[in-house]
Amino acid sequence: MKELFEALKNLPPVKKKIHTVTIQGRTVEVTLQKKIEVMNTGGESNYHWVSPTEFERKPVIKPKRLFPILAKSDKGYVFNNGDPYWVEGIDEGGHTWQTPSE
Repeated sequence: MKELFEALKNLPPVKKKIHTVTIQGRTVEVTLQKKIEVMNTGGESNYHWVSPTEFERKPVIKPKRLFPILAKSDKGYVFNNGDPYWVEGIDEGGHTWQTPSE
């Protein structure tokens, strides 16, 4: 048992993990928190260099979504008891799904 403790004392120290990210072809050493942030926000391709030592996330552009609405029209669907999931047919004065234009 004494030999086991001697062997444990003589082990080399454990090397500390170095965390790196590669942004636009340049590799830089970062903290673990910054590495996790880069990984959780879509990866290294979503970042760009601000200065020779700093990088930041590219702005996110959200597309506008246009949803269709059910509108009264000259010819369209006729519903049973006003239920849009139960179409009886197509007739004059019915409803149609229309996407609003800008």
